[in-house]
Amino acid sequence: MASDTLAGTPRTDAEISGLDALEIAGREKGPSRLRRFWSATWPKLAALALTIGLWQAVVWTGWKDPWALPGPGVVFADLGHYLVSAALWDGLATTARRAAVGFAAAVAVGLLLGLGVARVKVLRAALGSMITALQTMPSIAWFPLAILLFQLTEQAIFFVVVLGAAPSVANGVIHGVDYVPPLLIRAGRNIGARGLNLYRYVIAPAALPAIVAGLKQGWAFAWRSLMAGELLVVIAEKTSVGAQLTYARDFADAPRLMAIMIVILVVGLLVDAAFSAADKAIRRRWGVLDQAGN
Repeated sequence: MASDTLAGTPRTDAEISGLDALEIAGREKGPSRLRRFWSATWPKLAALALTIGLWQAVVWTGWKDPWALPGPGVVFADLGHYLVSAALWDGLATTARRAAVGFAAAVAVGLLLGLGVARVKVLRAALGSMITALQTMPSIAWFPLAILLFQLTEQAIFFVVVLGAAPSVANGVIHGVDYVPPLLIRAGRNIGARGLNLYRYVIAPAALPAIVAGLKQGWAFAWRSLMAGELLVVIAEKTSVGAQLTYARDFADAPRLMAIMIVILVVGLLVDAAFSAADKAIRRRWGVLDQAGN
């Protein structure tokens, strides 16, 4: 008869089977996918309803004239027209291209800079505090220099997006590498991992949660920098979401202005959801989350 031990107590096959059955039953009694979806969704819907209610209440107080602060009904009606217009999708295409190119460049710069600073003591002493200082600088402060260097061009926007996002990515890499246990690095070296293989198979996987957090924060800075850039650097032959926001302000079109702001907010939420899904997948792979996602 086979047996297992736990704290010195032998267990029979029947006892082990019973424990397995209890564990399986516990998993089967977990919440359904629909219930988990509803549990994650209803707080967001409640917050949205509360926000719209407060917005409408402020409009009813007459604090501002309707031409300056329209009600939710007017704004959502205009948003419906905006969503089916070519202007929105042309603007989103331009903005998405700028965001993708700028963020990709920021990720490349941030990863290389972060790895260098994390592993080379001289670079850490020279640039460690400077990276944090650059991260704290408002993106808008870079635009006077960017416009002097590149005038009102795409390059000016790209310059500010990269400078806004790269320090956050670099800091994420630095913190991730710093918190890799030395024992794990020694174990990797003992099994033959050296140079790039050590980074690929040991350091990078261990630092991945912090790197993803840095990427998420870097995206937030990139998106904010891009919106500021499109408000300041309006290129006549290239429509964008930021440029359309500027036009709505210039023509005092409050419903369209707020509709565009809602679009910008939704894009930010969608990207945040993508990063959250990646973070959850990493935590599940590490065993921090169970397969049900709890």
